[in-house]
Order: sequence, then structure tokens, then C-alpha cells
Amino acid sequence: MLDTAISARPEIEDKRLLRGFAYINGRWTSGENGESFAVTDPATGAHLGDVAALSAAQAQNSVTAAQAAFPSWAALLPQDRAALLRRWCTLVMEAKEDLARIMVLEQGKPLSEARGEIDYAASFLDFYAEEAKRPNIEGVTSHLPDAEMELWYEPMGVVALITPWNFPAAMLTRKAAAALAAGCTVVAHPAQETPYSALALAELAERAGLPAGVFNVVTGHAPTIVKPWTEDARVRALSFTGSTEIGRLLYGQCAGTVKKLVLELGGHAPVIVFKGADLDRAVAETMKAKFATSGQDCLGANRIYIERPVYSAFCEKFIAATQALTLGAGMKDPDIGPLMNAAAIAKQEAHVADALHKGATLACGGAVSPLGPLFYQPTVLTDVPDSAQIMHEETFGPVAPLTPFDTEDEVVARANASEYGLVAYVHSQDPRRIYRLSRALQYGMVAVNRTKVTGAPIPFGGVKQSGLGREGARMGMQEFMEVKYICRDWA
Repeated sequence: MLDTAISARPEIEDKRLLRGFAYINGRWTSGENGESFAVTDPATGAHLGDVAALSAAQAQNSVTAAQAAFPSWAALLPQDRAALLRRWCTLVMEAKEDLARIMVLEQGKPLSEARGEIDYAASFLDFYAEEAKRPNIEGVTSHLPDAEMELWYEPMGVVALITPWNFPAAMLTRKAAAALAAGCTVVAHPAQETPYSALALAELAERAGLPAGVFNVVTGHAPTIVKPWTEDARVRALSFTGSTEIGRLLYGQCAGTVKKLVLELGGHAPVIVFKGADLDRAVAETMKAKFATSGQDCLGANRIYIERPVYSAFCEKFIAATQALTLGAGMKDPDIGPLMNAAAIAKQEAHVADALHKGATLACGGAVSPLGPLFYQPTVLTDVPDSAQIMHEETFGPVAPLTPFDTEDEVVARANASEYGLVAYVHSQDPRRIYRLSRALQYGMVAVNRTKVTGAPIPFGGVKQSGLGREGARMGMQEFMEVKYICRDWA
């Protein structure tokens, strides 16, 4: 069955991708007593449709299905798992335009960015289709006479995946492809704001031939769905992308069953621009770092430090570039789309007001757009003091705080004075300085003279309270595997 509201949208050609039900054990599943929740278009406020809100008992049923499917999936030849992932990847790319448009409708991001995310999502399926064939047995040089030693890499079992609304396709495939390649089975809970992207991926997984119970998508209210998973000993690992606050909560809830945790949490990325940098490039790259996904990105630039001799010139160029950005509904492919909800708007307003109260200057923007209640103007604040909230809290929106610095040691200390440690951006032409900063910055990732660093082959993740573990690369698959040590004597 199709949800009649969203299925009537002319933007989507393949209506079978539009699902209003959860997907458990190879079946499309409604909520108990028909319970559902509404999904709206953030650009217009229009009602897109209603999606099944499953119960706690149904969430447990999804684990039962995944547990039952695990032995045969784990025993499948790696190349056979790889073939299924590759088929899924092919179907995702064939449906790219529809998947991108579904994402725009429920998430609001510009259409070109949504298309880019589908490419990104498919890249994880492709990458892990190859990695599925590579977790070999390793030999260990024996320290005992007449003993042979091996390390076996084995899948953990059922893993729970909790994905965010800002990247509703790519964050699901980044987690699921790694887990499935490892031989695990999956129960996934997409954000309530953006369930249609996950359900479309489930439809394509079914078409690709993934067996029933191997990949389950459970929609509903997060506390109802996730808490039973955190308490269920059959769920051996939990992977979550979202806020540090919720990450802490899940950390505590999983303690009772000692689950493996992979947490990709908040970011508060500094951009550091030195006087010797290519200023035009630094401005262009900082624009990308700040305003991609309308600023709703854990990798988004949140504190922009510019060395004082080039501070005025940088500010002038950056303000002009910001004022040139277009704002509009995602289907029109603007530079900036709507924010996700009213809480996001309230945060922009609070951070701007606080910064101005503490001495910052409003260079441009600083208000909700006449386009609608969830459109916030691209905003630049200059001379922002370190005491401002925006210098300590993740803004998750299109507000850029600029501030000068005088010395390298000073800016490193200021950049590191955060509980977060996901990514930092450095612009410099001095190779010695680049090396020193790459070492000194307390971040899981450092980008030098560029913004884009992510991709399937790299280990994505942060330090401090930006998370645990890594996603992507071989490490991303190993997060869902156990190491078994065998010590063998043939006597």
C-alpha cells in the first residue's frame, strides 16, 4: 500500500519507493491499532503523509526477526553477501533522482545536495561490497612451543542503527553496509522527521534480494523503539549518529547489556585562517564548510578564526559571498534551504541575540526570511567574543561567527577549548605550520586547505565528546566484528 498524501506528489516517478509502513522480516508493517505519525515538508509545512508508529513490542519483534536471520546470513559466502550489496547499490543509483526528490520533500535540502547525498550513500554499498570479501584469518607468531595461533574475525550478531534527519540516506548506508558486509543483521530506526528516505532504501534492499530479517527498518517514536533495543541482550552493538546529549543517554542505557557502541556525535568545528593562506580559496572553502546542508551538518564550521593582518580582507570577501547566497525551497535548488524545525530557528535567534549582546557585530542576515517560518537568512557575525554561546555550542544553522586571532599558540588553545573534537579546518601555505597544527589540534579529522574530506574509504569519527569508534573504511566494518583467538596444538 502507498500513503495517499505523498504518493500523489508528481515529483516522484516510482511510486513504489514511497512507503508509509515499517519493514520487518521482509514484510511492510503497520503500527498496532493503526498508530502513525505525520511527516511534513519543511519548506511549505505541507503534510507529506503518515508513517506507521510501531510499538515497543514490535521493536522487539524486529530483533527476533534479525536474530533468526543471523545464522544463515553470517554463514553466507562473503562473495554472495557482496553480490547482494552491489545489486542494492545499482538499484540505488538507478533510482537516484527519485531518492533525491524524496529527500528534498522531507528534509528540505537543495536538490543538488540531495543528489550528491545519494551518490554518497551508494558509495558505501559499493565499498563494503568489496570489503565483505576481505576480513581474513590472521596468523600470530607463537610464543608457546608446539602451538599454532590464529585470529578469526566474526560478526557480532544483531546490530541496532539509529540515524539522523540531516543525512537520512547516507548515514543509513554507511552503517548498514558495514554491518551487513561483516555478516551482521540490522534493525534500523530512522529519524521521525525523515522516514521516507530509509523506507525507500528498504524497498530497494528487498528488490536487491536481501533475505527477510536481514535488514529491518522500524519507524515510530524514538524512545518507544530504541529503549527496548538498548535493554535487549540480543542486540550486540548500537551505532548512533546525532547529538552528544542523546549519545550520553544511549551510552547509559546500553551499559546494562555491555553493548559495543559506535557514536558519531556533535561537532563544533573551528576554521583557522593564517595570513599566508590563499585568501580567496580560504573564503570559498569556508563558505562550503559553513553553509552546506544549510549549516545543518556536524562537520559545519562553527567558529571561524582569522589571523589579524588579513581579518578585514577575509571578512569583506566572506560577507559579500554570504550575501550572494540564494535562499529557497529545495526543489528550486537554492544555496540554502529551510531548517528542519522551529527549534532550529529558535537556536539561530538565541545565538545571534546572545552574540550581539556580548559585543559582536551583525554584518548581514540575522532574521527569519519572509519565505517562511523555517527559512533563516544566511548570517555573518564579526568580532564575536569567546564568551558568546555560539563559540561553545553547536549552532546547526546558517550563522557564521568570525573572530580575529594573533598567534598560533593562542588560536590552537582557543580551538581546543571545547568538549567536541570531530573536525578542524586549517588554511595555511606554511608546511611546518600545517604539520604543527595537524598534530596540535585535538580533533579526529583535520582538513588542510580544503573542506571535503569524507568518503567511504576513510575512517570518519571524532575524539572527546564527539563520539566513539569510526565509520567508513575497514575500521567501519571491524566495529561490528569480534576477534576470536585460537591457540591450537595438534598433539
